[in-house]
Parts: sequence; C-alpha cells; structure tokens
Amino acid sequence: MPHLSFRDSMQLAAHRRQCPQYRLDPIQQRLPRSCQLHLSPRSHQQIHPQRRLQLGDLTAQRRLGHRQRLRRPTKMQLAGHLAKVNEVPQLKRILILTRHHRHPNKYFPCMQLPATIGPLDMSPAATATLAHVDNANFRPNLDISMAKSLFEKVWESHTVRKLANGQTQLLIGTHLIHEVTSPQAFGMLRDLKLKVLMPHRTFATVDHIVPTDQFAEPYADPLAQAMMDALRKNCAEFGVTFFDRASGKQGVVHIVGPEQGITQPGTTIACGDSHTSTHGAFGAIAFGIGTTQIRDVLATQTMAIGPLKVRRINVNGKLRPGVYAKDVILHIIRTLGVNGGTGYAYEYGGEVFDRMTMEERMTVCNMSIEGGARVGYVNPDETTFAYLKDRPYSPKGAAWDAAVAGWKAVASDPGCHYDNVVDFRAEDIPPTVTWGINPAQAIAVGENIPDPAKATSVDEKASIEEALAYMKFKANAPIKGTKIDVAFLGSCTNGRLSDFQEVAKYIKGKRVAPGVKALAVPGSQIVALQCAKLGIDQVFRDAGFEWREAGCSMCLAMNPDKLVGDQISASSSNRNFKGRQGSPTGRTLLMSPLMVAAAAIAGSVADAREVFAVAK
Repeated sequence: MPHLSFRDSMQLAAHRRQCPQYRLDPIQQRLPRSCQLHLSPRSHQQIHPQRRLQLGDLTAQRRLGHRQRLRRPTKMQLAGHLAKVNEVPQLKRILILTRHHRHPNKYFPCMQLPATIGPLDMSPAATATLAHVDNANFRPNLDISMAKSLFEKVWESHTVRKLANGQTQLLIGTHLIHEVTSPQAFGMLRDLKLKVLMPHRTFATVDHIVPTDQFAEPYADPLAQAMMDALRKNCAEFGVTFFDRASGKQGVVHIVGPEQGITQPGTTIACGDSHTSTHGAFGAIAFGIGTTQIRDVLATQTMAIGPLKVRRINVNGKLRPGVYAKDVILHIIRTLGVNGGTGYAYEYGGEVFDRMTMEERMTVCNMSIEGGARVGYVNPDETTFAYLKDRPYSPKGAAWDAAVAGWKAVASDPGCHYDNVVDFRAEDIPPTVTWGINPAQAIAVGENIPDPAKATSVDEKASIEEALAYMKFKANAPIKGTKIDVAFLGSCTNGRLSDFQEVAKYIKGKRVAPGVKALAVPGSQIVALQCAKLGIDQVFRDAGFEWREAGCSMCLAMNPDKLVGDQISASSSNRNFKGRQGSPTGRTLLMSPLMVAAAAIAGSVADAREVFAVAK
C-alpha cells in the first residue's frame, strides 16, 4: 500500500484546516500555525482511496512531534507528572499520555501507535467522508503470509507494546460507559488532573439504575438520581457523547452501541460491564473491564490485558422450530461449563451462525462471559454489513466501500490455527431452561432436575446440592410445571426488536395467567419506538404484560424492578445467580423470550411449542 506523498500530505492538511469536521483528532487541531502550509485545498474525495487509508500515518507523525518544535518539560512539570504516575501503581504499567508524551525526549517514551491506527473522529459528519482507519486496516508490517484468526488480526493491529509482566498494552478503538462503573474512574482522573485523551472514542448512556416505570426526573430513588446527575456532569465536563433519556437514543449500553453503528468489525471495544462481549457479534474484540481499567482507557485509550487462546465453536445443521439463539448459548454453556472458557476467546461459526440475524448473534455473544470466555465473536459477513448500512455512526459514501473491504479482510482466514475446536449438532439443541444458580445448571424443558447422587465428581455433587437447597427444588422432579411469580422479557440479551416481534406473533389473543406479574422492557428507546410503530407494545398490553420504559430493569434489579422474597422469575436475561434479581432469596429461571411468554401465560414453566402450537 503506497504512503501519502508529501504533496498529498500538505494538501490534505490544508483541506482539513478549512474543514475542521474532517480532522482526525484534537492533536491535529493544536498544530502550531508556523507548521501549517497555506496551499489551495484539494477535495478529500480526490485523494487516492488507498492513500486515504494512510491518514493514520500522518496522524502518528504529528503525534510524535514531526514538524513541531520539541520542548523538554520543566523540572516542575516533570516532578508533577511522575508524582501522578507514582500515586497509582496501575498507571506505572500503563503509559499515561499527558501532553508531554507527544514529544520524544529522554524522560517520556512515546506511545508509537501502529502506523494505520490513528485516533479518528467518529461523529456522523466525519464518518461521511472518512473510513475508520483503525477498524478497517492493519499495520503494514503484519505477516500476511500466515493464516490468522480474526482475534489474532485485531489483537496484533491494536497492540501498542508488550509489557514486562507478559501482558499487552492494547489500543481500545471504542469505549462505552454507563452510570454505575464510570463515576469512580472520572473521580480518579480529577484527582490525577488528567483529561479524557480521546473523548470522541467514548460514548455514554444510562441504563442500570433508571426506573422503567418513571420517565420524568427527579427519580423517587435519590441514589439513582445522583448517579444520573453524576454521569451527565462527567460527560459534559470531559466532552463525552451522552445518550441520555432526553436524546431519544438512551437504552442498555450493549443495544445502543450496535443500533447507532458505533459497534463495528475489526476494532477493540471496552466497557465497564460484564456483557460487553455482545459487540463481538460484529467481528469486534470486546472486553468487559473494571473501574480501574475504565480510568486507564479514559486517560490513555489503552489497557493492559493478558493473551487469550481461541476456541472455535461450530454449530452445524438446522435448529428445530421453537429453538432460538438463547437455547443455543445455554446449551453450549451447559456442555462446556461456566469455567470452560476461562482464558479463551470464543469464535462462533458453522451453518447455524451463518443463518442467524445480527440480533441472534448478539444474544449468543452476550452470554460468552457466562461460559467463562473473556471474548465471544462471529466473523463479519454480508449480514453484518447489511445491519450496519446507514446507521448514524457508520461510514457513508466511498468511505463505506473502503470500510467493508477492510471488514471482509478482518475475518478469520481459512486454515487458521485454533487452540481448540468444539462441534455441536443443531438438531440436538432443545428449548432449554436453567434450574439452578449458574447458567450451566440447565436442562431441556422436558427433562428432570438432576440428582446429586448421580454426580460424577465430589464438586459436581456439592454444586447440585447447593443449588437444590437454594432453589427449593427436589431432585428428579420435572422442571416443566414449576410455578412462576414473575415473567421478565428484556435485558441486553433479549431486549431487541426481533425478540418482541417473535413473541408478539404468538401471544396475540392470549392472556397472562392470574397471579403472574409480566414485564416487557424494551432495550432502548429506539426499540420502544419501533415497537410502538408496529403496534407491538399494544399486543403486549392486551395480553396482560406491563409495557415499560427502556432500561436494564429486572436483569440485575439496581432499580425498582425486583423480586420479592423467594419469588420465581421466568427471565430472558443472562444470569441466575443467588439474589441476582433484587431479592436475596429470589429464584431465576433463564430461558428464551418465547419460553418466558409461555410461562407467563401458563403460570408455570411450559414448552412454548405446546402452548403456542409450534410444530416440533
């Protein structure tokens, strides 16, 4: 791939001075006027498309101080900076990019970003003319003669450097935040007197604490209101895009990212939430991170992480009627265990995943973490591109064609190496229900609850006994017919338009059983609007469901939607841990959205194929 010529570089720089929205990042905007050549502007679209993909090179050169006068920090500045780093041990191994790091000198090693990875403006205006260089291309020095998996390609193209402890300092292409795990991180930035390095790469929404039965502020819960106010203040102060409820784009963070086109193939994504692996459905490498890592990403746009192995999970054949993506991932977790994916990234493939919609792929990738995997992804294909086309933050025009070409190249190569391969037959996957206190404790809806006496190990026996005691179930009893108190349809696992569309087809004309509280909670305001336009919300209301505002709701109950006492919930969410849905003794049964609807109407766990006359 040719490099930008000197003439192209200068003309492009002049063009950007007259069109600020096309600048790649704030660093360019701070170039000294003495370095800016006043040439007649040349249309960005007239530059050769291959050369346009080298914009990251130009940005990297400027970041390293080319054509700038190099200034050494004063002793006072140096001492102050080192004090900041030494105050926080974590920051000693993560390179803090304060303003001095843009200049090579003996005090501060520069963070040499890969040549084709430069911070890009992700605003809709900029993406109309600029391809996502870091999402679509790899470093020129990558060895392309070897077949590689998508994970290897993305990891290598985003590697900043290897750390002494064996971890990798990884550039994070997109950072998503919400109100629960970000306040402490912003507080640490203030304490360290640091700014968000690349605010255009961070997007915020509020989801966990928002009441789904109340839209207007102030909220009845003062803590929820305080967290909302804190996120609003932090985003305004640090220049972060915030999709709040007034924007009409608010929702669960893992639904908002994809529907806005922020989630894209070939990049790295981080979020302070366990289910960030959802975004892997697009061919991204997406990590859930903790508060200190959120601070690291905000301050440096990088994070430290150890290497992962890659397991390929193939599901071939054809799913039977009444079996959904939720059943697929519950079956995988049941088979491999909640610790089976420890140290792995899961690559999902095979005929079943090839036929899945993007929303179905998101459901599977969402629960990769429940199987112990740090990452779960599907290779991008035409289904991916069709979903992303014309989204607000997706590339537009010629940039779209360039982006798609790069996204196709990021997919795993035929013959690439996997550390492990597991095969499943689609025909063997039944409608699945959890019976215990972790997602691997699952059985087919027609099976009986396990007997600890038949356990194959001491640990398995103890685990079954603990689950039976908490759930107040009896061994060998059928799961079908178990009475429920609450039915919850929503969450980042199953709160998308297609989930509500599928259920609405079957519940029309039916009613929720007496004594059952049924909640339908759209995953975002856009999903709610789409449902309203299609009349889906009214179908749910007519069936006896409470139709709520967008939010996480009863998935983890950091809001008023909670179980009471030892109530049993049929839930389309992702975790069935002890006390997960708000009550210390509450009991959760995970299942697909249609199975939740069947339980709501029957008043007990039921086979949706029987309740709704779905051919088996």
